[in-house]
Amino acid sequence: MTGVPGAAAVLGDLPDDLVAPSYDGRSLASVLPAAAGALGIDLTPGGRSREAQRSLGLPDVERVCVVLVDGLGHDNLAERAGHAPFLRSLLAGSEPLLSSFPSTTAAAMGTFGTGTCPGRTGMLGYTQRDAETGALANMVSWDGAGEPESLQREATVLQGVASAGLGVTSVGPRRFAGSGMTRAALRGGTYVAAESLPGRVDAVVRALREPGLAYLYWGDVDKVGHHRGWGSWQWGDALEALDRELADLSRRLPRGTLLLVTADHGMIDVDLTERWDVAAEPELSRGVQMVAGEPRATHLYVASDDVAQVRERWTQVLGDAALVVTRDEAVAAGWFGPVSAHVREVPGDVVVAMRRRATVVDSASQSAASLTLTGVHGSLTRTEMRVPFLTSQS
Repeated sequence: MTGVPGAAAVLGDLPDDLVAPSYDGRSLASVLPAAAGALGIDLTPGGRSREAQRSLGLPDVERVCVVLVDGLGHDNLAERAGHAPFLRSLLAGSEPLLSSFPSTTAAAMGTFGTGTCPGRTGMLGYTQRDAETGALANMVSWDGAGEPESLQREATVLQGVASAGLGVTSVGPRRFAGSGMTRAALRGGTYVAAESLPGRVDAVVRALREPGLAYLYWGDVDKVGHHRGWGSWQWGDALEALDRELADLSRRLPRGTLLLVTADHGMIDVDLTERWDVAAEPELSRGVQMVAGEPRATHLYVASDDVAQVRERWTQVLGDAALVVTRDEAVAAGWFGPVSAHVREVPGDVVVAMRRRATVVDSASQSAASLTLTGVHGSLTRTEMRVPFLTSQS
């Protein structure tokens, strides 16, 4: 699967502050396939797990633990590494991976779980238009969305590893067991519910008494970042707590276990002087039937004969605070990777990638709480797109 160098031919060179996504090589899409390759499993098609293993430089092992820390961007971690001595020790000499576009949990988890891209999974933002009903669907809670297996039709990497006969254990909060996102992106193997991070560490250690793959999810860093900002002391405390438990996990894993730590996206703190509200800006709302996505990566659904005009108006209003493109341009540029036929109408007719610390909100459709978030993500900036890839072997 190819990355996005073709974007330059369609949109011109991306601004220096933006990074085109990639869905092979040093990409979030490669992590679980590479873990499968390290376990000796050659996923089809094309032996991609072995190729991913070589791209990420992983050894052959009998046990792999993959930790995904929601919202822990590479640049965020590097800036606040004083709070994380264990992760800092792994950060030196490491190279980041690139997330998906949008650089947000729903899109990135689909990419991570399947080893493919949003154009294949149909998971393209926090919210998006449901292609069957035309209603707004939330891709994190799965409210308003259809059956997960109907939208996300790609086999997951966890299914591939389990089908090869190895143990597969996912560890996360109880509310994620059987959730829409879990069924869509991480189906396969056994799900173990544990609420606290120490409890999740215990569950992973138990699971890896036998050879296989264990996956651990932690979301508190992202949660604190949204409400307090990643530059806050509260975020530093959340990072310290994470680091302490991951250091304990590393010490307790069986000898020879490969530990991989990554994230779904990074985060920026908003600049409220560069925030636009669609509901309060007639030039932004005119011709727009539905606003979806998130404040940093917005999907606009419009009538077919209004696409060019909406794109032009948004470009004029937002200026150099955003990159505004049509769906066809974004698809041709590879922002979503190769796009399956059933996903073709899911992206917005117009797609907006914000720059700097700017945001777009819609007070007519978004909750009051969502309008007050301090930390956000979703766009193509280095801080949002670059995620850590940290490795150690016990």
